[in-house]
Amino acid sequence: MSIEPKYELDNTVVGDSWRMFRIMGEFVEGFDALSTVESPAVTIYGSARTPVDHPWYTLTVDIARDLARSGYAIITGGGPGIMEAANKGAAEGGAVSIGLNISLPHEQDPNPYANFPLHFKYFFVRKVMFMKYSMAFICMPGGFGSMDELFESLTLIQTKRIKPFPIVLVGSSFWSGLVEWLKESFIENGTISEKDMELFKIIDDHEEVVEYIKKTVIV
Repeated sequence: MSIEPKYELDNTVVGDSWRMFRIMGEFVEGFDALSTVESPAVTIYGSARTPVDHPWYTLTVDIARDLARSGYAIITGGGPGIMEAANKGAAEGGAVSIGLNISLPHEQDPNPYANFPLHFKYFFVRKVMFMKYSMAFICMPGGFGSMDELFESLTLIQTKRIKPFPIVLVGSSFWSGLVEWLKESFIENGTISEKDMELFKIIDDHEEVVEYIKKTVIV
């Protein structure tokens, strides 16, 4: 019986057993590095495709800068767009600016503003780092990746696999359609409860976002 070899993104032939050691190595490196960050950390999610001149980019810089000046470290996915904006604001605010970059078939270049960069091959290892070392999530407008990270955090809190923490959706014009869909399709059909809608908060103003984090996550 012949078994087809499996390939990583760098075209290296590996089997499942050796892949396990790579995965373990990423967990160890991530835990060792992030456990040294003393400030409470806030993760900021959002689209990698947001241009520098977009209002969402500017808003993200302002939020991250104000949080940094208030004593919070900032964690992002380490790439361009909203991630770059958050790392930029954190760096300008004098905080630890963490970028958890990921290898993709079309390479995601790390942004230059992360002063604490880490690199991951596996999405699920990277997501564990977000969950374990973040005290709050701020979700800016984003795509499939941002939705994945948002709903995984909501699922883990809903099922009591992790302790509840603040989740802020920034931009009612972007998120209101999703919220209405949850109410009309999920709540009305009984797939979630009305109480589950309390797991997140929608805020528009950057100063209100910062004040909400400061009230719920004490430095």
